[in-house]
Amino acid sequence: MQNQGQIGIYFHWPFCLSKCPYCDFNVHIANEIDHARWADAYIKSLKYYERLTRGRIVRSIFFGGGTPSLMAPETVEKVIDVVRSLWPCVNDMEVTLEANPTSIEGAKFEAFRLSGVNRVSMGVQSFYDEDLKFLGRTHSASQAHDAIKIARDVFERYSFDLIYARPHQTIEQWREELGEALELSGGHMSLYQLTIERNTPFYFDYKQKRFSMPKEELAADFYEFTQEVMSEAGMPAYEVSNHCVSGMESEHNLIYWRYGDYIGIGPGAHGRLTLGDGYKYAVREHHAPSIWLDRVEAMEGVGDDEKAGAHPFERLAKEDAALECLMMGLRVSEGLSLSRLEAVLGAEWGSFLDLDKIKALSSEGMAVLDEEAKRLTLSTQGLMRLNALVPYVLK
Repeated sequence: MQNQGQIGIYFHWPFCLSKCPYCDFNVHIANEIDHARWADAYIKSLKYYERLTRGRIVRSIFFGGGTPSLMAPETVEKVIDVVRSLWPCVNDMEVTLEANPTSIEGAKFEAFRLSGVNRVSMGVQSFYDEDLKFLGRTHSASQAHDAIKIARDVFERYSFDLIYARPHQTIEQWREELGEALELSGGHMSLYQLTIERNTPFYFDYKQKRFSMPKEELAADFYEFTQEVMSEAGMPAYEVSNHCVSGMESEHNLIYWRYGDYIGIGPGAHGRLTLGDGYKYAVREHHAPSIWLDRVEAMEGVGDDEKAGAHPFERLAKEDAALECLMMGLRVSEGLSLSRLEAVLGAEWGSFLDLDKIKALSSEGMAVLDEEAKRLTLSTQGLMRLNALVPYVLK
């Protein structure tokens, strides 16, 4: 179990070779990238945040994007080395780097490993060429297979993502694809249902009826089927969309779900930090890469009155922080620690949650309340209704 004094650090690398039509992340296409300039900016930001988190212990580093496997391994190494020089770090610190199959080759993966990366997460999304083309992916199924094999040879820990409940996909087709994935798995997989996000090419195509999505009932069948197959394979869900063999959980993501503190560095990155006044602060970095770089480079020092590449910090009311804690904690199979909720809220959990409504959910098989252990957990049926249940249980 993570110590609440431990923190994670997220770095956003905003560049991709191309942008997928379903993606609503902060992603940009650039012909030329000054890797040394970005390394210097990341390091300057780290020095700023160290002043705010002095004495904390770093549990994990996560390079996300974008496509961080497009980064120069030297940049990654410099950043990791500076983290280790500024904070005490746990001996088994997890360092994850996201990668796309098109940017994976053995020599570069080995260079990332030597730089300090010890876990990779690959955006495979599908093992079928036709579906990869629909999803706007630039790799082939063969390249996906090759990338996973390279990761398996280089790293002790690796994961990959798949998107399911795609247009025209049947559960039988998903059964075959999931079986293929399990044969290639290293003990962790992230399995996401395709969602249509606003202001993406897919959103406009969907609105113009260029493709259709599975109906709600079929989408639920897909989810339940996925849980059954993965549980039988010894990789049950430890979070709504993440599955693993026991002990292979993403330590960095667990910080989010347990409502721990984390630093977010890079264009559009978000963070949550508990500062000296005991309040949780929402931190949001400037979205545009050029603005973020300029603001970081313009800092003359690392004083507390400067916000590096971030917007002014937002102090969260205790009730707002407790709501975030609730929403994140109910996503995981271990459930929400009510003791953690009380620490965030500054009051007993019963003043925030409606015990009678929780007992009603329990009687319907959607939730389990262990009052002695002070833990609230949702069943598979409850997780499928998570967004509706959160406001329901509030007082």
